[in-house]
Amino acid sequence: MKRTGISGMEFATTMRGKFGALSAAAVLLVIPTYGDHDAAAKNLTEAAPATAANARVGAIFKGDLDGGHFCTASVVHSSGRDLIVTAAHCLPADESEGGKAVFVPAYRDGAAPYGSWPIESVYADDSWNEDGDQDSDVAFAVLGPGTDGGKKIEDAVGAAPLFAGRATGQAVTITGYPGDTEVPQVCTNTSVAYGDTQQRIDCPDFPGGTSGSPWVVEGGAVAGVIGGYEFGGDDPDVSYSIVFGQHTKSLYKLAEAAGDPKPAAAPSTAISPQPAAASEPLTPDQAQIRSQTPTRATNGSITCACILP
Repeated sequence: MKRTGISGMEFATTMRGKFGALSAAAVLLVIPTYGDHDAAAKNLTEAAPATAANARVGAIFKGDLDGGHFCTASVVHSSGRDLIVTAAHCLPADESEGGKAVFVPAYRDGAAPYGSWPIESVYADDSWNEDGDQDSDVAFAVLGPGTDGGKKIEDAVGAAPLFAGRATGQAVTITGYPGDTEVPQVCTNTSVAYGDTQQRIDCPDFPGGTSGSPWVVEGGAVAGVIGGYEFGGDDPDVSYSIVFGQHTKSLYKLAEAAGDPKPAAAPSTAISPQPAAASEPLTPDQAQIRSQTPTRATNGSITCACILP
């Protein structure tokens, strides 16, 4: 087992979780192709470039930067603009809430270019909190104001949407912070299924500290985090994640509701659902639950079932 939590405690490996395949209520969303890592360079781990998208990924520290980083997390879009996602085993509530742990986006070589954000509250599924169920190894955390002028995290570095459903069979890019390095590492490879509720990917040199690293699919959406089976895996060259589904969506909604007061939703034309046919727009009912298998649109972007706020 290669992953550790906030206190460095090891987790006992138990039987895989009890849940079967998850389904998700989702909305179709067309998002542009990402370009921060060469998807052709498969199964190659290297230092992650300092890009705008990679700035959404950060290291989790105990207390402050002097406490050392032990896990990875990434910013996900929420109406409160204050949410990150990571592995549940990274953030035991009694050891991380109330600013006992901080998130440092774009951390690199001892520098925190955007400052740090205290973790105010952590939301994990009851099946994780009560039984350590490895099929529920995901958590969302609400962040307090940052040290850089009190900004919301999403206003400082942006955010990614969540992908509801399997990422298996397509290219996935993982960015994370090994505990013994000060620069994030990145790798792209094809994700494969691991049972009904898990997925795995072969990427070398993702040891302890990379728990919570986001699995980013084409288009920039987060489709998983390193965790799940054996809390991410006992081999640094193979990593696991749970499949995000209805339980993850419900957990996300709970965490989002706990954030700061939300502004009224404004009409937007930036994102629109795909039509059911070229000459026939989607009805509200048609836009609700669709296949979780990604399909390519004719313009080269990816159409995915994404969890929206």
